[in-house]
Amino acid sequence: MQSKHGRYFGALVTALALVSFALPTPAAQKQASKDKVAVVNGSVITRTDFDTEISRVRQQFSSMGQPLSSIQLSEIKKEVLEKLIGRELLYQTSQKKGIKVDEAAINEQLTALKKRFPGEAEFNNALSEMNLSEAAIKSQLERNVAIKEFVDKELVQKITISDKESKAYYESNPDLFKQPEQVQASHILIKIDPQADASQKAKTRKKIEKIRKRLQKGEDFAALAKEFSQCPSNAKGGDLGYFRRGQMVPPFEQAAFTLKPGTISDIVETKFGYHLIKVIDKKAASTISYKEVKEQLEQHLKQENIQKELTLYVEQLKEKAKVEIFPTDDP
Repeated sequence: MQSKHGRYFGALVTALALVSFALPTPAAQKQASKDKVAVVNGSVITRTDFDTEISRVRQQFSSMGQPLSSIQLSEIKKEVLEKLIGRELLYQTSQKKGIKVDEAAINEQLTALKKRFPGEAEFNNALSEMNLSEAAIKSQLERNVAIKEFVDKELVQKITISDKESKAYYESNPDLFKQPEQVQASHILIKIDPQADASQKAKTRKKIEKIRKRLQKGEDFAALAKEFSQCPSNAKGGDLGYFRRGQMVPPFEQAAFTLKPGTISDIVETKFGYHLIKVIDKKAASTISYKEVKEQLEQHLKQENIQKELTLYVEQLKEKAKVEIFPTDDP
């Protein structure tokens, strides 16, 4: 079961990625008075840090085809700044608590980071483009590991979920554990050009009719799918895996859910072309038992509790801290 956090910046402590942060260069530090968006107990959060985070979020939304409105961007800016302030407060607290990071742990993360690049040269080029040094990368890794170790010690290890709690959640949210009827099917697809006329469609239909006759003579469906199907599923013998109602186009779905396991459909026409469908298996609608979901549910509830406790903890740190916030909008 997936955790259902509604806000994009649900977690204050996240995995480090090279593109997700920037450290202030010496030049930026000299310009700190002009380049700051916040000061947390005397430590500056620079405009560079802030802009890098905003840029990362923009790229993520853009990759999903979701351009940000001005209202969304304004809200995200507030959340990014709160995230950076929270991260700084957690790091400062980790140092007060005497958290020391093992050098081996830093080197392990640095090695993992480098593996995201084809080679050392590409990694160094990326650092150069971002005006970063390997030492700066290691410094940021050290901060992130320190925060993680602190949060693990102060919060994560103290939070447990009892069987009573997880069972109560299960019984209070029955709809979350319902599984709709599902079908596992394979198909052979012969595509039709959307602009095809009646004559072209007739020629295409003859192709799949020949395949159908071979199936009727007992030839293997998967072998014919690999040879003739024009769907990427041909590599798997046409297997589409399990699907529920609403996931396939209506004519395909109607045929698949009507067939019995082991049987093959007549020729089915959809907007994609002509199909021959073989149903492999069916699963009736059911409810996942508590025993099946217990472990996953406990992890889900623990993560929710960690998030709540972490948010509350950071708010308490803010109340005791001296935090100055400066305008983040472009002049």
